[in-house]
Amino acid sequence: MLVSNARGASPFVIVCDHASNRIPTKYDDLGLSQTERLSHIAWDPGALSVSRVLSEMLDAPLVQSTVSRLIIDCNRELTAPDLIWTLSETTRIAANENIEADERQYRIDHFHRPYHASIETLLESRRHAGRETILVCMHSFTPVYHDVQRPWPIGLIHGLDTGYTSALYDALRNDDPSLNVGWNEPYAAHNGVTLTLEKHGDGRGLQATMIEIRHDEILEPAGVTQWSVRLAHCLETARVARKGAMSV
Repeated sequence: MLVSNARGASPFVIVCDHASNRIPTKYDDLGLSQTERLSHIAWDPGALSVSRVLSEMLDAPLVQSTVSRLIIDCNRELTAPDLIWTLSETTRIAANENIEADERQYRIDHFHRPYHASIETLLESRRHAGRETILVCMHSFTPVYHDVQRPWPIGLIHGLDTGYTSALYDALRNDDPSLNVGWNEPYAAHNGVTLTLEKHGDGRGLQATMIEIRHDEILEPAGVTQWSVRLAHCLETARVARKGAMSV
């Protein structure tokens, strides 16, 4: 894991669970081709690029994973069947099949737990300092999944508390009424994809949201800039709206 701008002045904390497609040398690329390792099965393309620009624009801390989700998925419970993927859409990850218990524990201890511990340490430091904190979990998704087109350029996912995500939805729609904003699309909490959001957001009583951007929107610098500018504005607009609503 890597923590950047830990002392950033922003109320926002950005986390990127699937920031990297790095497969440590000891795993011999998990037997996958370069094309497969660069594809969405290994990481969330574009998500880290947007996270970095947002971190700079907002002066926000950023916590990012530094290992491919094919080694271990940092956004899954330790008991989840897809904590260590053996099949991603149509790609078989044979090297992950029938791994020994000690190897599974190694990945948990060296990659999964340190990532979440870093988020916890950062959030606890902010709590002690009396800092306002809104957790933003940044992801990207594929334009097509199992041959089904996904029409939303952006989707928002909430945890137990819908308040901030709802305010962000309104901010995005007000910013561009023609924008097709998915609500709990292309995933929702019942799909088991909200560990980070619920563990560190709901679990701490923080306002929080999970943002999914369709990755064809953010593979080039122009798209990264466009979405970062839009999100920086709408995240703050939603924050102000929530403050107003909570003070009534």
